[in-house]
Amino acid sequence: MGNTYNNLEEYVMQLLNRIKIRHPHQLNIETIYPRLGLNVYYIPHESMVIEKNVFLDNRKDTAEQWQDFTHELCHIRWHEGDQAFISILMREYQEWKAENFSQHLCIPSFMLDRITLPNSEREAIWLLMETFNVEYWFAKKRLNQYIRNLYSQEASTIQQVSQC
Repeated sequence: MGNTYNNLEEYVMQLLNRIKIRHPHQLNIETIYPRLGLNVYYIPHESMVIEKNVFLDNRKDTAEQWQDFTHELCHIRWHEGDQAFISILMREYQEWKAENFSQHLCIPSFMLDRITLPNSEREAIWLLMETFNVEYWFAKKRLNQYIRNLYSQEASTIQQVSQC
């Protein structure tokens, strides 16, 4: 039986399929931004987005820039307006949503499903870091999120079977 995807996982899968991204090696800024009609600029400043222009901090390494790019992409696709003019609670909510979106776009569930993860958490994290070009903390957070979702689905399936 295959995994059931939540709305965000489905959205990411459809977005990537639409721009013909199907493998981890295709997950990078240079491949994605032109397919989405965006411009990317590398500057010595915190990452930000203005309309369809993504400004990434050129002082960061490629993994950090990739994570920042996907975070900013969420703001482009889902958020409107200037965060300077919204309430602190709404800004925090948008940042949480963008971080969650980034986790799923950098390491999509449908791609994770195709990988045989090592039994060792440390080895699994390193595999995700290498495969998806993300930082250690990012890979660890996403791995834990992915595993929790698998256990949740498994528990739900067991509960449904026991009710029959």
